[in-house]
Amino acid sequence: MRQSKAILWPTPIALAFSAFTALLLGQEPRVTLNTPSSATNAGVSQAAISGSGQDPAAFERGGKVFATYCAGCHGVAGKGGPGAPDLIRSVLVLDDEKGILIGPVIRDGRADKGMPKLPLTEAQIADVVAWLHVRTYAAGHRGTYTFGDVVTGDPHKGEAYFNGAGKCSGCHSPAKDLAGIGKKYDPFSLQARWLQPRGGSRRSATSSTSASPTVTVTLPTGESFSGKLDRIDDFTVSLRDSSGQFHSFSRESAYTPKVEVNDPLKAHTDLLRQYTDADIHNITAYLVTLK
Repeated sequence: MRQSKAILWPTPIALAFSAFTALLLGQEPRVTLNTPSSATNAGVSQAAISGSGQDPAAFERGGKVFATYCAGCHGVAGKGGPGAPDLIRSVLVLDDEKGILIGPVIRDGRADKGMPKLPLTEAQIADVVAWLHVRTYAAGHRGTYTFGDVVTGDPHKGEAYFNGAGKCSGCHSPAKDLAGIGKKYDPFSLQARWLQPRGGSRRSATSSTSASPTVTVTLPTGESFSGKLDRIDDFTVSLRDSSGQFHSFSRESAYTPKVEVNDPLKAHTDLLRQYTDADIHNITAYLVTLK
C-alpha cells in the first residue's frame, strides 16, 4: 500500500458543512442551484418534525433554501455526494444547538477551503438549521419515515422530457438498458434510483459497474496515480489502479495532492440543478410504464 502524507481540509467545520466541496472535483463552486424542494423534504413525516421539536413551517422553508444552495453538492436529503460530506450524520450538526455551530459556517463560509459565504438572511439560516435538525432526527428514528405515492405525473410529458429537454435518450434506451425497469422496481425506489443513481453511501464512491468514478491523484513531487475511486473524504482518498493494487493517500500533513475525479454519472448530478417538481414526477410516471 502506497502512503502519501497530504492534507486539503483538516478542520471539522469543513467536514461538517462545506456546502461547496465541488472544488475537490476540480469544479468552480456554485452558489445558486435549482433542486426541487419537494425532493429535499420527501419521506419526512409529521411525527419526525414534531419529535425534533422544530417549527414545521421553518422545516418547509429550510427545505427550499437547502434545495437552492446546498443540494447540488450534498444531495437532496443532505446525505452527501462524491467528494461532499454527509451533513445528516455530521458531528457538528448533531452537536449543534439552535444554529450556534452551523450558523457561522453558512454565514462566513470557508473561502480557503472552497466554500464561499452563502447569501442568506439570518431567518433563512435559521430555517436551514431547522431543516437539518429534522433530518438528523428522522435519520435516528426510522419508524417515523413515510412513503407517499410518487406516481402523480403525466407519463406522456415524461416521455417528451426524456427524449427532448432532458436528453436522457442520448444515454438510455427504453428498449435496452431501461427495458422492464418499471416492473423491476417499485415506483418509490425507481424514482430514488434515477434521481440518485449512485445509491448507497455518499461517502464511498465504490462501484462495480462501468459507471464507477475514477480518480487521478498527483503528489507534490509530480508522481501520479490513477484508477478506480475506492473512497474519498476530507481525510483520505484511495483507489485501485489497473493492476488491482490499492493506494491510499492521507491528507494529514503539510502537503496537498491534486485530486481529479471523473464521474460518468455527473450528468445526473448536473440535471438536479434543472429538474422542476413536475419534471421529476412526469419522468417517474413514464419510467413506471416501461414494463
